[in-house]
Amino acid sequence: MKNSRILIIEDDRYISNFIEVSLSKDNYDVITASSAADGLFMFSSYNPEIIILDLGLPDRDGLEIIKELREFSNIPIIVVSARGLEKDKIEALDLGASDYVTKPFFMGELMARIRVVERSISNLGLDDPKVFECDYLSVDYEKRRVQIHGEDIHLTPLEYKLLRLLIDNRGKVLTHNYIIKHVWGYSGESDTKSLRVIMANLRRKIEKDNTSHRFIVTEVGVGYRFTDE
Repeated sequence: MKNSRILIIEDDRYISNFIEVSLSKDNYDVITASSAADGLFMFSSYNPEIIILDLGLPDRDGLEIIKELREFSNIPIIVVSARGLEKDKIEALDLGASDYVTKPFFMGELMARIRVVERSISNLGLDDPKVFECDYLSVDYEKRRVQIHGEDIHLTPLEYKLLRLLIDNRGKVLTHNYIIKHVWGYSGESDTKSLRVIMANLRRKIEKDNTSHRFIVTEVGVGYRFTDE
């Protein structure tokens, strides 16, 4: 798979250069912008495949950029921001960001997040697979059959719906509210406890070691992410 064209929208020149040089060493096609206005212009002019976005831009809040882009594009957006509060992460992810990395960060972590969204890009346009397989987990979508190490396990309808939602969005952080809305059909803080209970039951059934989660990763205070790495 060819390396992606990545647009960096970041006003801190040191950080922008650091990311650009690191990505260029791995043969990514990198475009940079130092403001929201320049970033939107570069997006329309160069058709990037991934955006790395800072929230504290000089002319507009990065959250506004996510909201505007999501009106017409599903391009993966990885937020890299000094805003480390849970509410900022949740708002960015609820608006449609694909992932959220807090400054200061390790470049290796950012590269791993990029590889995750690249895999999601490579799967776009392909026919939905009839069976999902990862390590010792197998899910037959047509038969609604879930197996661990080749043995059938029973999931309740809500547990199966939750597992499908996580798998379909694998690699992406899903907030509590997003999951509740898509599994229950509505959103409410009071349902977070119910989500934790169902998540614990699901993990108990599919995870080989419940103390070291293989598939479902907790993003503390934010939500969950399914990993197939």
